Amino acid sequence: MQIRPLEPRDRAEWQRLYQGYQAFYGFHDRPEAFYDAAFARLMSGAAQDFHGLVAEAEGQLIGLTHYVFHPNLWREEGVCYLQDLFTDAAARGKGAGRALIEAVYAAADRAGVPNVYWLTAEDNYPGRALYDRVGVKSPFIRYNRPPQA
Repeated sequence: MQIRPLEPRDRAEWQRLYQGYQAFYGFHDRPEAFYDAAFARLMSGAAQDFHGLVAEAEGQLIGLTHYVFHPNLWREEGVCYLQDLFTDAAARGKGAGRALIEAVYAAADRAGVPNVYWLTAEDNYPGRALYDRVGVKSPFIRYNRPPQA
């Protein structure tokens, strides 16, 4: 298995994985324009935009992660938000998720932004089993603005 930056040639396989991730969280019918815009942002190369990494095994993409650096008033160097992490169902339990998280840690260290955080669903028990081994659970509870009519 190899962890590497997302490249333009990965578009179709990336979308297959990202659609799986979206479906995992209940978003089954995203329009093609959603994936076009997301991939364009990941390919922009802009420091303030999202970065993508993929896990590849035997010529196939088996996992992805997206992360972004952003300012933080409590940390002069800013922080890194790991927004998306997904591995193909057939590849789970083989180290791809851990390797992707560790690659984000390494990217954050290279950028001088050692604080990395992420969110997950409370009932994502398989994911949380990994996260409990590679991170520290925060005592914070997240709130969202209610939907607007």
